[in-house]
Amino acid sequence: MTVLPQGSEISRRRLLQFGAAAGFLLGTGSMAGCAGPTGLPGPSTLTLALNRSLVSLDNKLNQFDAAVTVQRAVRQGLTAIGPETKPVLVLADRFEMTSPTAWTVRLREGVRYSDGTPVAIEDIATALKMYQQVQGSFVAGFFPEFPTVVPVDDRTFRMESKNPIPILDSLMSMILISPAAKNKPEELQEGVGTGPYVVTKFNRGAGTYSLKRNENYWGPAPKVDNVEVRFLPEESSRVIALRSGEVDVIDSITPDSREQLAGLPGVVLAEASSLRLNQIFYNFRKPSSHPLSDVRVREALSWAVDGEALVKDVLVDSVSEAEGVVPSSLTGFSKTGNYTYDPEKAKATLKSLGVTDLNLKIIWETGEFASDTSVMEALVEMFGNIGVKTQLQQFEPGGNILAWRQGKQGDWDLLGNGFSSPTGLAITMMQGMYAGTAEKEKTRDTYQGYVVPDVQAKIQAASSEVDPVRREQLLATAQKAIWDTWPCAWAFVPKSVLAHQKRVADLSLAPTNSYPLVDVRLEA
Repeated sequence: MTVLPQGSEISRRRLLQFGAAAGFLLGTGSMAGCAGPTGLPGPSTLTLALNRSLVSLDNKLNQFDAAVTVQRAVRQGLTAIGPETKPVLVLADRFEMTSPTAWTVRLREGVRYSDGTPVAIEDIATALKMYQQVQGSFVAGFFPEFPTVVPVDDRTFRMESKNPIPILDSLMSMILISPAAKNKPEELQEGVGTGPYVVTKFNRGAGTYSLKRNENYWGPAPKVDNVEVRFLPEESSRVIALRSGEVDVIDSITPDSREQLAGLPGVVLAEASSLRLNQIFYNFRKPSSHPLSDVRVREALSWAVDGEALVKDVLVDSVSEAEGVVPSSLTGFSKTGNYTYDPEKAKATLKSLGVTDLNLKIIWETGEFASDTSVMEALVEMFGNIGVKTQLQQFEPGGNILAWRQGKQGDWDLLGNGFSSPTGLAITMMQGMYAGTAEKEKTRDTYQGYVVPDVQAKIQAASSEVDPVRREQLLATAQKAIWDTWPCAWAFVPKSVLAHQKRVADLSLAPTNSYPLVDVRLEA
């Protein structure tokens, strides 16, 4: 964990000095660790440099966007999210809703793991149990309920539920399948998968992984023999590594780096719309006596945020202000409002509510979104302009911010965070962020303590509605109800941007900020 200097007097220069020093140290260490004899990837080796540490090739607990590329190269689901964010078949060759509460699924014939053992129906049933049992699961919160697997024959089974789950084919894209005997309610560090690559070496602490082609892969053979995955937290180090040819692909780059790399010989930029919402989210675990428990205070604080200036001056028009509680790129999005900048109204409202001497702590993890530190610095100034003092606390990637977010470590008021919908559906994000219940809160499996029974009931109604027209109406009603609770001081929708060497061909960046490694090839 890294603790920045406290207080609203923190200066831009101080933050930049801190960032530069940390970047030099981190960059030097990481670069030294990944340099080979020549310092350059071989002709049949693709080298990726991620901005966040890839903790695991399983996704029960974590799945930041860029990790999907590597995780799905090793482990696969029955389905995946394909073009236009529609579900496509992967390990299943049939996935069909055969009644309001049942889907009939058939495994693709001849699918085997990398060790040659066949995929069995029991593996699907076990995977669903393991995702349910792990505490703090990234995936579990997206399911309104987990279906039961009922075998029909050797390859066919039904997935049955108490209430209709009309988007189950999309949801199952997030369940990665492993052999039942070796699956556990935790992120698997080892084991086999059905993907086009297998792991030959890894260092979880350093975030480095070596992959090679899976010779038993059931689909078309990958075009690249080996893939090396690095973790370079400091963006300047990733940019230098790309420019020098030491790595082939860097992800999640900021507007500043995009400008540096644009037009450089041998470097290609890829950009896609995003399924992600980045937001400055309130801590909903505050006692009822705390000012932030009052929706009027939360709304008033949002008037202090000059979103237009953040978009134009800090994020260099690489994002757009949110117009709702999910990104407009998601299927089922409904516009619910706009953020308004009116600091005088903010001051007057806080005064009328008797809120004085408010002191807020904002926490975030480095790399949560592009230019995160600059955004936080700007917020310090904006809140300061309405008389609200602000402290910043920054966490290094892989640190213990999860314990803080779950209310197990320390207190905070605002969280700089990002949340994506892996299915491309609005209902998935709403289920994950806003469908918290008192029961889930007991295990801290809610999103920052957000538990609003009326909102949860509206989301539940939308999630089980089979009729698409009626579901659309229910989704809109639920989104308006969420907006009225003012869960964020500000939110924005970024674009997914990465840069790669020109020798990297057929890299198709999806809105999920990922790409199928099996399609990528290297030119001479």
